[in-house]
Amino acid sequence: MDVPLTLAALGEDALVERLVGLLPVAGGAVVEGPGDDCAIVEGASSGDWSLLKADAVVEGVHFVPGENMARVGWKALCRAISDVAAMGGLPLHALVSVTAAPETPWTQLRDLYRGLAKAARTYEVAVVGGETTHSNGPLVCSVFLTGRVEPGRCVRRSGGRPGDVLLVTGRLGGSFQSGHHLDFKPRLAEARWLTAHFLPTAMMDLSDGLSKDGPRLARASGCGLELELEALPRRRGCSVEAACADGEDFEMLLAVCPDRVEGLLADWKRAFPRVPLTRVGRLLEAGEGLRPRATFNLRGYDHFQ
Repeated sequence: MDVPLTLAALGEDALVERLVGLLPVAGGAVVEGPGDDCAIVEGASSGDWSLLKADAVVEGVHFVPGENMARVGWKALCRAISDVAAMGGLPLHALVSVTAAPETPWTQLRDLYRGLAKAARTYEVAVVGGETTHSNGPLVCSVFLTGRVEPGRCVRRSGGRPGDVLLVTGRLGGSFQSGHHLDFKPRLAEARWLTAHFLPTAMMDLSDGLSKDGPRLARASGCGLELELEALPRRRGCSVEAACADGEDFEMLLAVCPDRVEGLLADWKRAFPRVPLTRVGRLLEAGEGLRPRATFNLRGYDHFQ
């Protein structure tokens, strides 16, 4: 008797690839379908492209039971805003769906929405609807977010080239232990500044860890990857392995032409003196470069493994 193939055996990336393969090929106004931080659709009239993003936070996965639900609400919306930032865009409208057990105290959802509202006011997002539904399982808050981006300022994962320098904003590792995963601020202003002054060739947000997301960016760009492990900007007390594999950092990973890096670093310090921008590696020819698991087990976060 054949043993059923499980999601754990597949892993998240392989699962998504198989599921997407079951869908009809997107055409028409679709500029970018599944595979990047957001989908991109041609705008109806303004000339800007529309960005579409769906995300969720799950009790017991993205936050522990008993957590301050206002912080959870902030995280739920800011996760999606971080993905819009990674495309170089600005967020616009959100739909919010909540699945909860009937015995959930009302105050939990009240506080969840207070956190959502705070994030919406901070980043000028209009929450325009959603859904509430019954569940016998953990509380789940799902967000569908739209955004906009000028075509000339849109950055995808797939634009990197061999020789491009890889940089990250902020610091990595220890997100759960420090509480950063609930209180982070999406790098929206920083990403908009980058697209206006030093347009990256590729960019994505770091949610599953550099060891998982770095190879994703490299694969999307048809490149190999080299990481300067000892150069990684780490939170206090974090090891190199934690900086690579913990995840939930919500920083920007970007690729930049090598002849622009010196000027970018100098101007960045003046524009964002409190936010580090650190060189962490480079893109190589396809098939070349670091294989992190040969160094130590840098799996990063996978929802099914």
